[in-house]
Amino acid sequence: MEEVRSEKDGQEGAKETPAPRESEKQEAAQERAIAPENALPELTLEALPEPLKAACARAGWTKLMPVQAQAIPYVLAGRNLMVQSHTGSGKTGAFILPIIDRIDPAKGAQALILVPTRELAQQVAREAEMLCGDRGVKTAVVYGGVKYGPQLDAFKAGAQIVVGTPGRILDHLLKGTLTLDALKMLVFDEADRMLSMGFYPDMKRVQQFLPKRPISGYMFSATFPSFVLRLANEFLRKPEFLSLSQDRVDVAGIEQVFYVVPGVQRERSLVRIIEQENPVSAIIFCNMRSTVHFVTVVLKRFGYDADELSSDLAQGARERVMGRIRKGALRFLVATDVAARGIDIPDLSHVIQYEPPEDPELFIHRAGRTGRVGATGTAITLVAGMEQFALRAIAKNYNIQLTERPLPTDEDIEGVVSQRVIASLEATLRSRDSLEKERMRRFIPLGRSLAEAEEESPLIAMLLDDYYQRTLQSPLQSPQGDAPEEDATPTMAIEERRHDPAAGPQDKKRKRPRKRAPRRRENSGAGSGTPQSQPNQSE
Repeated sequence: MEEVRSEKDGQEGAKETPAPRESEKQEAAQERAIAPENALPELTLEALPEPLKAACARAGWTKLMPVQAQAIPYVLAGRNLMVQSHTGSGKTGAFILPIIDRIDPAKGAQALILVPTRELAQQVAREAEMLCGDRGVKTAVVYGGVKYGPQLDAFKAGAQIVVGTPGRILDHLLKGTLTLDALKMLVFDEADRMLSMGFYPDMKRVQQFLPKRPISGYMFSATFPSFVLRLANEFLRKPEFLSLSQDRVDVAGIEQVFYVVPGVQRERSLVRIIEQENPVSAIIFCNMRSTVHFVTVVLKRFGYDADELSSDLAQGARERVMGRIRKGALRFLVATDVAARGIDIPDLSHVIQYEPPEDPELFIHRAGRTGRVGATGTAITLVAGMEQFALRAIAKNYNIQLTERPLPTDEDIEGVVSQRVIASLEATLRSRDSLEKERMRRFIPLGRSLAEAEEESPLIAMLLDDYYQRTLQSPLQSPQGDAPEEDATPTMAIEERRHDPAAGPQDKKRKRPRKRAPRRRENSGAGSGTPQSQPNQSE
């Protein structure tokens, strides 16, 4: 099973590991999938500026993790960068350390770090405070679902590093309690998860408050599917690309993931996985027509926009489903292999194999539906009992790198769903006018009394569940279309550089295939959409 650990855990592992031999360093360098053009040499802890060495000593680090050794030189140099690195690799230190070196303690917020969850915000803030020590650099941690008081106090104290979720950051910007006039650096941590949480509209509104002058921008993500690449092109100007995940996630290919699920109630495991992953769009493959119908009904009952396709379907119903697919208006298609032949869903982020196919070649055909046009995609397989041995045999036969993920627990799902609901509710509240806010105030006393009465908690849960179900009926809003050629790090360029690591990050002479835009969000009730005008991209 893949080891799941935090960034701090990953760095703590560096304390106990002896310094690598020179041959090991060379092997690690050779494993790097992509390096920027005019690549900068790696840094060792001993070569860091003295203040940063002191910060590492406070943290008890005896050496830099690979992502830190390779990314820190670019951040210190102010070069915009997209970094692909898996969870637990030490990437928090890769941007916090050089940020500390570039902070002026006499000024206000100079580094804005956007993260998808409150847990990650707390983790990044803790590491920043530990590394800053007594340098006079203060950190504010900002996220929804809690009181504003401590966050306001941190801003008033002159926090230079602001870490938070996009929704609550936007609240402070709109209220004027946070200003970004002194901003130098913008960091997106776990950008793929930020989009899956539905934060794109808030991120675009935050962009309106960025300085018009050039700032440095950095994006860290475990995967770079097409919509994350487009996000980078919207916020970062001519970003360079650094990948350290060749052994874990192929830059321009498919991440192969499997979950070991109980033999009974496999459909409940599927729902948990979907709630955890929150795919932009997916095909869910089943082996039998009866299973297709069963899974579709379950997903619909849980509120998801799902439809089925099998040979049992009447012609009229089939044409209706195909019409939704052609319009890009269907989020989850549940189908057999035969029914899904010849169907192409644009920007398909996930393929989910509800059960492994009997024919090993079908496994490859199914997974190949995602990760097209040079972008990454995720192929998930559910296995129970002896099925995992058959899956491993397929992986060995086709030389596929598999990653096992633990099945999300009830607590995991409660946490991720709660944060999505809070973010969506706050976005909806921001979109209301003064009259609507006046109208809703009459329910504040009722809300307080219901919250205080334990026996009335099912009423609140029912209201929240109804709201959450409505949000599931619309696709996630994500970056649309292509960025201008001169501002882009083309997806196909990444694909080509995967085969030619010596090549530059951009090849403007190559003609880039045009990607079809993902589906547009219609009426989700999750807040306002993309602003009409945008400030300058970071440079």
